[in-house]
Amino acid sequence: MRTIRREEPDDAEAVARVHVRGWQAGYAGIMPAEVLDRLSVAAWAQRRRDTGTADPANPFTTLLAEVDGTVTGFATFGPYRINQSRAELDGTWGEVVGLYVDPAHWGDGTSTDLLAAARAGLTGRGWTSYRVWVLAANGRARRFYARAGLSPDGEKSTYPVPLAGGRPPLPLAELRYAGRLDPG
Repeated sequence: MRTIRREEPDDAEAVARVHVRGWQAGYAGIMPAEVLDRLSVAAWAQRRRDTGTADPANPFTTLLAEVDGTVTGFATFGPYRINQSRAELDGTWGEVVGLYVDPAHWGDGTSTDLLAAARAGLTGRGWTSYRVWVLAANGRARRFYARAGLSPDGEKSTYPVPLAGGRPPLPLAELRYAGRLDPG
């Protein structure tokens, strides 16, 4: 049975493992294989620890999906990031900053449950609208968010994918989706 709970400090590696697997499967064919192949669970887990993603004082909350004690997905939400910067926040909008599920659990309802829990968390903090950024080439995620009632609001951005060897980053187009939250 799947449960949803808040991230704790000891979850950093399990969350990073889902994040890396999600990127490697979800962005295959969108991002260069060299980028996806060099992703490191240990490095991403350390970054989570360094940024305090499990700290209750953090303005962002990460919820985990678990099955039999194994983390199968996560969703992070909080105030809208201006220019996608956690240092510049706009409290008039909520944002789902990330939603990733282990590919072994794609299509089993984990993503839907996590988005519902994130939406409830955003609503509980008083937001009535929220946003999410999606890579334009990620058709799977775009269809998921459209089914969830979000739609592109016309705002676009570029996600710079860092490349090795001193090469300039690869710019990938992103679209912003927006939706309403039920007041409960």
